[in-house]
Amino acid sequence: MSAPPPAAAPAKSKKMLIIIIGVVVAVLVIGGGAAAWFLTRSHGDEEEGGGAPAARKEAPKVAPTFLPMENMVVNLADPGGDRFAQIGITLELEDAKTAEQVKLYLPSIRSGILMLVSQRTSAELLGREGKEQLATDIRREVSRPLGYSVPTERERARAADAEQDGDAEDRPARNKRTERNPVLRVLFSNFIIQ
Repeated sequence: MSAPPPAAAPAKSKKMLIIIIGVVVAVLVIGGGAAAWFLTRSHGDEEEGGGAPAARKEAPKVAPTFLPMENMVVNLADPGGDRFAQIGITLELEDAKTAEQVKLYLPSIRSGILMLVSQRTSAELLGREGKEQLATDIRREVSRPLGYSVPTERERARAADAEQDGDAEDRPARNKRTERNPVLRVLFSNFIIQ
């Protein structure tokens, strides 16, 4: 009578082994399918630009062109007139074509930058916010002869308010080009105030 239990144990272990193998195969199939779906989905997004900004679809990514300008020494608007700034500027431009256009206007751009800096005080330029504002103003000065505009803080705030209110008429009218500005950033390579 002790013979039937050992025969039942191997049959039970075979069923358990088949169930375990089935579960492992199912997990591998589901995991492989999910991995394939994620890989093809991310690859498709890169090709189609799914959900990416429109600028990404317009043109392939190209390394920017950097145009260093000569260092400038400018008297600041401090009382007494005894403070000055030595500033080195490098322009980050969209491409070499834009760099060539900027070079054509470089004397007037340098003059405009000197005027901008000479209106600032050392206290304004010592803080990060003052330098960031100066960089925005310089970008506007560089963009102007190329026919592009950089909105001021006031214009940006007014446009944001109008957009929230839904009033298209309140948005400032632009005579300048509204497409993407090829003057990407203004970088300071040297900034000394004495």
